Amino acid sequence: MRITTVINQKGGVGKTTTAHALATGLKRWGRRVLAVDVDPQGNLSYTMTADTTGPGLYEAMRNEMIASEVIQNTDQGDILPSTLLLAAADMEFTTTGREWILDKLLEPVKHQYDHIIIDSPPTLGILTVNALTASTDVVIPVGADIYSLQGLYQLYSTIEKVRQFCNPNLKIAGILLTRHNSRSIISRDIKEGIEEKVASLSTSLYNATIREGVAVKEAQAQQMSLFEYAPRSNPAQDYDNFVSEYLAQGGVINV
Repeated sequence: MRITTVINQKGGVGKTTTAHALATGLKRWGRRVLAVDVDPQGNLSYTMTADTTGPGLYEAMRNEMIASEVIQNTDQGDILPSTLLLAAADMEFTTTGREWILDKLLEPVKHQYDHIIIDSPPTLGILTVNALTASTDVVIPVGADIYSLQGLYQLYSTIEKVRQFCNPNLKIAGILLTRHNSRSIISRDIKEGIEEKVASLSTSLYNATIREGVAVKEAQAQQMSLFEYAPRSNPAQDYDNFVSEYLAQGGVINV
């Protein structure tokens, strides 16, 4: 089975949107999918209509409950929901071996799924390290703007440290260009810059690029999958192409 963390420490790049589209898109392909919301903001939990008033990932990471007790079944799929209590993780989870909390938590339920999709926080703290330690690979959504280029090397450095100390088999599945406008000169220039930087990091850019569209925000406001809310919209078609690419990778992931 494959565990993928969707990660970028920069906000506004469609990280949660990508995690949601990947999880719900895989479900449409008949795959058994578990979404794990490691972001204290809980946006993925909200969009998937999870109940965040009760116990969730925080309680499970504190060993108060096991994963199977806090996984929720929604119309959009299974999810291990987040709460704001996770915001204190860096101060609370301080014991030796804290990098493997999530990995050990997920171990008993892995056999129930083909894919586990983790939505990580927009920071590079202990929650992100836990997500990377538990994963087989990562997908990095990158916005078509100059600031997105600046954070790639920092993120890559974090991934390298996790490989060195926690998870030597962690791989980068690919970088996904989001919020792209092919008619914009700046978007085209940024894409070329990202392609150069991606090559220097020994990974690849997904062929699919995600165009901007109001349907994304509307679907989130309605707490619906983009594929259900606006299947003919540009972003839905683009994410469908991305999910197809992701599936085609199989066990062959870029290093």
